[in-house]
Amino acid sequence: MTVTRREAFSRGLGLAGWGAFVLALGSGATETVRFFFPRVVFKPPSRFGIGVPQEFLSGDTRADTYGVAFVDDRWKSRQRFFVVRQEDRIYALYARCPHLGCTVNWFSDLRVFKCPCHGSQYRSDGVNFAGPAPRPLDRLWIERDAEGELVVDTAIVFAADRAEVDGAFIDV
Repeated sequence: MTVTRREAFSRGLGLAGWGAFVLALGSGATETVRFFFPRVVFKPPSRFGIGVPQEFLSGDTRADTYGVAFVDDRWKSRQRFFVVRQEDRIYALYARCPHLGCTVNWFSDLRVFKCPCHGSQYRSDGVNFAGPAPRPLDRLWIERDAEGELVVDTAIVFAADRAEVDGAFIDV
């Protein structure tokens, strides 16, 4: 049996058409199954309690020349912020350097924050004084809840020029 060119061409297109149909059907089925298993990024909650204000009022009561008496770095590694107590207020400093986003470190003996990437340095109140950082460290939302516990929200960030608005600090 001989096959003409026309028959071979029509059979080839028929096979290609059926192949495309099966391929589309298979990819649709695959996407339908993937729909039931959504891609989820699990992040820690942005809002959490850090303790009562009395925990930050105890200890050393002497303030440095910028009014900072205490810097607590317990949340630096997990949540990326510091709790700072001045003589009359408590606030949360974001530990992200505004230059390139590196995590700054607190040096208690020098009473400064330092960025390990490009050498930016910040006073104990978060104001930059050396290095390429374009502005001071940002602050995070902080408030007292109904039970009197301090609550920080890392999703709400105040730039340094808005550091005096409600939510950027707690009066003590």
